[in-house]
Amino acid sequence: MKKTVLTIAAAVALAGCGSQQAGNKSNEPYKSKSIVVYYSQTGATAKVADIFSQKLGIEKDSIVCEEPYNGDFNQTIERCQKDLQEGKVPAIKALAHNIAEFDTIYLGYPVWFGTFAPPVASFIKNVDLKGKVLVPFCTFGSGGLNTSSDQLKTQLPDAIVAEGYGVRNARVSKAAGEIETFLINSGALKGEKVVIPDFSESQPVTDEEKQIFDAACSNYQFPLGTPVTVGKRDVKNGVEYLFNVESQNQDGSKAQSKIYVIVENGSNPEFTQVVR
Repeated sequence: MKKTVLTIAAAVALAGCGSQQAGNKSNEPYKSKSIVVYYSQTGATAKVADIFSQKLGIEKDSIVCEEPYNGDFNQTIERCQKDLQEGKVPAIKALAHNIAEFDTIYLGYPVWFGTFAPPVASFIKNVDLKGKVLVPFCTFGSGGLNTSSDQLKTQLPDAIVAEGYGVRNARVSKAAGEIETFLINSGALKGEKVVIPDFSESQPVTDEEKQIFDAACSNYQFPLGTPVTVGKRDVKNGVEYLFNVESQNQDGSKAQSKIYVIVENGSNPEFTQVVR
């Protein structure tokens, strides 16, 4: 998932100014203190949280449910769907760290039903995040970063939600390099920023590009639709494609989505996210 990101450093500075005005009466410069907070059920998000923690050299803390989601996939989906329909959030245990002591929170979660998992909803409901900088990161089957980030902004109007990072569960093993680039480009780590070009203008999909799309998407458990047009750009170690896709909703109505596919040198095509 390679996208141009906002400067987290600027967001942190903005939050710092607010904190100084509100409670820092000394002349000492504002210092940002960061932590990784995450919820993980299968372990995928935990692996990504470990990478953020190690790259940044900061502590991490996990969100734990009083009544864990410990069933199989179908049981988890049924419980989650029931909770969402009833507007319920699961009770969570107290964190080991006092979030009031931190300015920036790297918030990690799996995407369920297009947004952050219910334990994270409990966290943002029960923890005072006013004035905090939140940097979301998530794992997902096909997509959900944009939707979940937007919902964080809606539910936390007094916090600063920075640009986030997302990775498919199938690509977690490749996340370390992407996260390092993300952190450098955002200003959170020192290093040479990677200039990511824009996609070329979309053109009708060729037979060769259709084969690339099929190779990346045909094994996914749900049909992702038919590519109509595509733009592409050169990225580190390969080429990235942005397919505009036509599909159908469950009710049979027409739907459109954007599917990102990467072909790294010497590797098979993989789709990195779906934006619906």
